[in-house]
Amino acid sequence: MISGKVGSQKKISGSVKPGFEAVQQAFLDNFTERHELGAACCIYYRGEKVVDLWGGIRNAETGEPWEEDTMVFVASTTKGLAGLAIALAHSRGLLDYEECVCAYWPEFAHAGKEKVTVRQLLSHQAGLLALDAPVDRSIVANLEQLAVALAAQKPVWEPGTRQAYHAITLGFYEGELLRRVDPQQRSLGQFFQDEIASPLGLDFYIRLPESVPNSRLAKVQRANPFAMLLHPNPFVRAFLNPTTLTFRAFWKNPGVGVPFGEDLMPVRNLEVPSQGGVGNARGIAHAYSVFAMGGHEIGLRQETLQALMAPAIPPANGFYDECLKREWQLSLGFAKPDAGFPFGSPAAFGTPGSGGSFGFADPQTGIGYAYVLNRLGSKQGTDPRELALREAMYQAVGKMKPFYAFAGSHQVLH
Repeated sequence: MISGKVGSQKKISGSVKPGFEAVQQAFLDNFTERHELGAACCIYYRGEKVVDLWGGIRNAETGEPWEEDTMVFVASTTKGLAGLAIALAHSRGLLDYEECVCAYWPEFAHAGKEKVTVRQLLSHQAGLLALDAPVDRSIVANLEQLAVALAAQKPVWEPGTRQAYHAITLGFYEGELLRRVDPQQRSLGQFFQDEIASPLGLDFYIRLPESVPNSRLAKVQRANPFAMLLHPNPFVRAFLNPTTLTFRAFWKNPGVGVPFGEDLMPVRNLEVPSQGGVGNARGIAHAYSVFAMGGHEIGLRQETLQALMAPAIPPANGFYDECLKREWQLSLGFAKPDAGFPFGSPAAFGTPGSGGSFGFADPQTGIGYAYVLNRLGSKQGTDPRELALREAMYQAVGKMKPFYAFAGSHQVLH
């Protein structure tokens, strides 16, 4: 068991198996060199928990420490857990990735969406990255009303031709699709809780229950907006411009907000499967580890796992993301490794969250990994704190970074 201090108040605790000491050192270095406030990192390797670290300050205003059971808002890292729920529905035979969405949800066919497949929807290729109808928290809380708005939306371009990150809407579409195919008509968050989180004993929620007290939650610090402006790029310019699709996708509709300060409504009273998840690194890593090792505990079929491991299928115009203004590969609710984001073997799948959190499975290497934090970073793309941990992890298992070289659409093993 590790117990030590970095600085005057930032206590570090947890455990590390022999061979993974470099991850522990990187975690410590994040506090001394990379301005970490509070964070946790957990890694499973070949089904065994080999790293479980936490430390720092849970609440900067009070100085309360990050404890073993501290939980935190993880932004779009939530998308990966939602993707696991959809994958399990696929494994149960409730849906087919290649079927049209309207086969399960007839109203979805409105406004030119009749040919959109489940794969295209989950891979951010449906052109449904924002809603025209005004959607506020009251509608998000009413799944029947939300379904009407989702079904009425017209794609911004022909589905299947382009990719654009569905920053918030993806989870709502996933949720209604799951409600339509689940015999019990459960919401995505409830399905995740019943079929994945509870059986595996995970501390992770897609809608935080009242039984979890605020005292367990880390208080999130916003990223410094001026840091973004110091390094302007096409995404930052689009993100701040109210006339762009990027602005619409992140800010306009649906309007749910994020839980800064004392405003916990977006995570406690609303189910937002694209960004409203709350949990700890241990729960995220364990979930991904189960999938990485075949998912036998929850009845995952190999057919489903192979689909998640397979290369992403691009839309007609390639992987350039019209929302994020860069190339990256998205597939079935997850990000996949590529030249710009080589986070694991080509078989890996997971999602990063705004500010630096990240969780993923790498079945080829047998890894389930998660990093969560409460001081959000401002860098677009990989956060230096997370990268340091991930590189140390792959070094520990004998895979130097990157152990796959990505050359265009081809992946070459070294």
